[in-house]
Amino acid sequence: MTGFTRRQFHQSVLSAAAAAALPRVAGAETAPLLRARTGSARLAPAEYPETRIWGYDGTVPGPILRAQQGQRISRVFQNDLPQASSVHWHGIRIDNAMDGVPGMTQAAVEPGATFLYDFVLPDAGTYWYHPHNRTYEQMARGLYGALIVDEATGAPEVDLDEVLLLDDWRLSDDAQIAEGFGNMRDWSHAGRIGNWITVNGDGGWSRAVPRLARMRLRLVNTANARIFTLAARGLEGWVVALDGMPLEAPQPLAELTLAPAQRADIIVDVVAGEGEEAFLVSFERDGGYAIAAFRVTHAARETRMTAPDALPPNPVPALGPLESARRADLLMEGGAMGGMAGAMMGGQMMEMREMVAAGKVWAFNGMADMGDTPLIEANRGETVRIAMTNDTRWQHGMHLHGHHFRQIGRDGALGPLRDTLLMNRGETAEIAFVADNPGDWLLHCHMLEHSAGGMMTWLRVL
Repeated sequence: MTGFTRRQFHQSVLSAAAAAALPRVAGAETAPLLRARTGSARLAPAEYPETRIWGYDGTVPGPILRAQQGQRISRVFQNDLPQASSVHWHGIRIDNAMDGVPGMTQAAVEPGATFLYDFVLPDAGTYWYHPHNRTYEQMARGLYGALIVDEATGAPEVDLDEVLLLDDWRLSDDAQIAEGFGNMRDWSHAGRIGNWITVNGDGGWSRAVPRLARMRLRLVNTANARIFTLAARGLEGWVVALDGMPLEAPQPLAELTLAPAQRADIIVDVVAGEGEEAFLVSFERDGGYAIAAFRVTHAARETRMTAPDALPPNPVPALGPLESARRADLLMEGGAMGGMAGAMMGGQMMEMREMVAAGKVWAFNGMADMGDTPLIEANRGETVRIAMTNDTRWQHGMHLHGHHFRQIGRDGALGPLRDTLLMNRGETAEIAFVADNPGDWLLHCHMLEHSAGGMMTWLRVL
């Protein structure tokens, strides 16, 4: 995208089941509407035209959906887009039928059709919602929003609770979303990386805040493939939750990396002086740049507040004995410079040339896309271990549906609860979780072009 003057930067995720309009379910008559439609947004500076987008309720981001832990949330999803779509409620441990995965948990919602999503919110924290059909295109056009579940008790004392959805956009010279969603270079490399950064759909996001105010910032990486490495300037504080799940103890805020789909809740105090600015800074190869600015006004108080306590834990079951856990291995293969000669696809072995012609360039355990057999099948309540090896030249953000897991360190130490794990090239990692949520669940790379290009598998909980 040429000419920018501010912060310029040097077939479907799943085959949707063919479906007509689904019948209305009891309760749909009273549930609020969540409508996916076209719209426009002021992404670029004022000298550029508004950008044509796809958004929930026609906005970028979509509306913040907010409820308290333990409450039920209901939305009638109405698809007024020219493509079939769905809604996946990312990170929420809900009933399998509500997970929003076409071809697995529901049929795709065709243009003009509706679907009722109705589920209980078991966990407090920062979550989000997005499509799961042609995700690589629909999210790149702006289709996503935040789902915030407030703590039933024990919420931290803050002056401001702010949701910040980070995204990058590939824009043309006239500030429109560039086409080329099936670009094989993107799919075989890092994914679709944009040339314009926004926070909450704003390329120059800022807020006025008092000095020594305490803020809870809920950070969500909604980008297709960009990894954000963040730091604070004029803000000091703590990381208190990752991927919606509270840390056992707040950790000092330093450099923070968010892969696509990952979230972080941070609590920060504004320590910049009155009349100055504080920033969230993102680091790239060509240096750092501010993605969010906080203009400091009068003082909120004379001295800083005491350090916050840990957030109340969510009711995620504790891991069972790891020595007797059910195990599986997952080998990531393919991509540019990866050396993969071919993989199983559609029940037959295909050479890489044939795979590329079919739009597939990645594989798990020698298979592109999903097979008929799950990676692992577990009984409800069993502890599961999955050892993953990234034998590619690219990073991958591995997302597990329906559960949160812990990474097992080389020394046996357990990492924090997460639903998405960033794996660097050549890296090995092992995760463990309790398979307590019955159903068929996806495990895939959340670099959306990688997932669409073959990086998908699934597991079954009986």
